[in-house]
Amino acid sequence: MLKIENLHATVADKPILKGLSLTIDAGEIHAIMGPNGAGKSTLSYVLGGRPGYEVTEGSVTFTPSRHAGLDPASIRSSARDVRAEWTPDQVRGDDGGEAIDLLALDPHERAAAGLFLGFQYPVEIPGVSNVQFLRESLNAQRKARGQEPLSGGDFLKLAREKAGLLGLDMDMLKRPVNVGFSGGEKKRNEMVQMGILDPTLAILDETDSGLDIDALRIVGEGINAIMRKPDKAVLLITHYQRLLDYVQPDFVHVLAAGRIVKSGGPELARELEEHGYAEVVA
Repeated sequence: MLKIENLHATVADKPILKGLSLTIDAGEIHAIMGPNGAGKSTLSYVLGGRPGYEVTEGSVTFTPSRHAGLDPASIRSSARDVRAEWTPDQVRGDDGGEAIDLLALDPHERAAAGLFLGFQYPVEIPGVSNVQFLRESLNAQRKARGQEPLSGGDFLKLAREKAGLLGLDMDMLKRPVNVGFSGGEKKRNEMVQMGILDPTLAILDETDSGLDIDALRIVGEGINAIMRKPDKAVLLITHYQRLLDYVQPDFVHVLAAGRIVKSGGPELARELEEHGYAEVVA
C-alpha cells in the first residue's frame, strides 16, 4: 500500500530525513518509535504534504485499495506541482488499485486518495462547526472520487455512528472544531473525523499524547474498529508502549538520525520501554 524508498527531506534547509525506507502492506499496523528529533513528525508531515518540508531525494508510492486515484500517466515524479484531475471511472474497488506517486499530489489530493493524517496537537477552528466541517470535507472527497455527496440526513446518521464509537456526544459535533475541547476530547474528535472520512491509510502522529487512561483506551479501541481491516493500514508514531497495549502493531521500527535503524515485532516496543533507545540500537 505504501512504499517509501531512500527518502531524504529538509526543513529550513536542515536535513532531517536521511535515507528512510519503509514498506507497509494492506492489513498491517506499523509503529515508529524513536528519540526526540529523530524525524518522526517530519515523516508524517512529508507524507501529508505539509508546506515547508522539502523532499530532496527518494520516492513514496501509494496504492490505495478502495478509493479513487489519479491517472498514473498524468503524474510525473519529476514534476510535483501536477494538478491532476479525478474522474468517476477512477473509483477503485476492494480488489486494489494502481500505484500513484504520493509526492506529486497536493494535500487535498492525498486525502481524497485515501490518506489521513492525525496530528499530535489538533488545531482549533473558531467559527466553524464540527458537523459542517466534516460534511464539507467528506463531500469534497466524494466529489473528487466521482461519488454523489451525502445528504444532510445520511451524513448525520454516519456522524452519530462514528461519534458513538468514540464516546463523543453529538452536541460536541455542533460546536466549533476543537474549541474548548480537552486534550482527550480533541483526540477523540480526530478519531471521529477518521471514521467519517474512512481512509485506507492512517498516519497517526503521537495520538496518545495528552490522553489519560480512559481516553487512551477509547481512542485505541476506535483505531482498531476503524482501521484494523484487510484493506486498510496504519502508521502509528509514538514514544511509548502504552498505546501499543491497545493497538498491537505487526511491526515496530526505531527511527534515529533520520532513518530506520532497527525493526522487529511488538516485542521491540517492550524492549525499548525497558531499556531505552541508546541500549537497544547500540
